[in-house]
Amino acid sequence: MPVHAKIGPSILNADLSDLAAQSQSLLDNGADYLHLDVMDGHFVPNLTFGHSVVKCLRNKIKDAFFETHMMVSKPQQWIEPMADAGVNLYTFHVEPVQDDIESVCRKIKEAGMQVGLAIKPGTGVEAISKYLDLADVALVMTVEPGFGGQSFMGDMMPKVEWLRQNYPNLDIEVDGGVGPKTIECCAKAGANMIVSGTAVIQAPNQKEVISLLKSTVQNYIK
Repeated sequence: MPVHAKIGPSILNADLSDLAAQSQSLLDNGADYLHLDVMDGHFVPNLTFGHSVVKCLRNKIKDAFFETHMMVSKPQQWIEPMADAGVNLYTFHVEPVQDDIESVCRKIKEAGMQVGLAIKPGTGVEAISKYLDLADVALVMTVEPGFGGQSFMGDMMPKVEWLRQNYPNLDIEVDGGVGPKTIECCAKAGANMIVSGTAVIQAPNQKEVISLLKSTVQNYIK
């Protein structure tokens, strides 16, 4: 099945006290999914929100596709609660569970969610290469996880290229500093799932930015 361009705004930079309304307006403006950053204060220094907030959001927004990006030390711990909260795609960082990746993938599938494997800038694709048959998405971080608003790391693109060459039908996601100025670089390398935080959330015209990101990616999908 050929891959499609999908834009998933990261709501980390949104007004979290008004999450449902802000999320709905992103969807109305053309977002294909919502990217929910979950941080535990251990794997990354920051703390965001957990499954109870995601569940409240799901109660307000019934049909959207939710991805939780689990920047946590113990991804196993949140599988059941996030499945219960209505998450569709559970993307976890492989670094803290390097010896346990396969079993985490299986538990996610058993809980009824899709599996995403995420790697930090310092982690090579070899960390996930032998588990990609168990995954629906590979996420290549283009900033250090844990903080919004960082500069995009173009030197991560060889990872994306390698993944696309070897897994032509895989959903490949990039996250961090991605916006109108950096989208071409990501699209050219083969990314088709685009997480964009600040560039979309703070845009005067969200619809225009989402549409630009999407058409750029679509142009490179052969």
